[in-house]
Amino acid sequence: MKRIDAKSSPCAISGLLELLTRPWTLHILWALENNGPLRFGMLKKQVEGISSRVLTERLRVLEENRFVFRHYEQTIPPSVTYGITDRMKDITKVFQELELVARKWQGDQKNPTEVSMHAAADNVSR
Repeated sequence: MKRIDAKSSPCAISGLLELLTRPWTLHILWALENNGPLRFGMLKKQVEGISSRVLTERLRVLEENRFVFRHYEQTIPPSVTYGITDRMKDITKVFQELELVARKWQGDQKNPTEVSMHAAADNVSR
């Protein structure tokens, strides 16, 4: 798979979209936005089906890009908490708008069989 270099792309958001559309990333951010800050184990339970390895990798990338913060406490056992940053809160506003559109479109969807029959009827009448 070819990676898009955000600096050479004419689309200013391509790098952001590439980061956000990686598998599990939106699930992690949603869980932290709606239920966070969370410790690793609780976050893993919130993102059902994700492996510890993938969750760790995604959290590192999100932390590097300053979407997620990591708070480490030197206790026994050590306590690590993850949450969203102010930078991520800016994107959350966009996500809320996208969710409204998605819910609207879900409501607009017809039965797939009904849609295909209408499409077939339209093609026959042409």
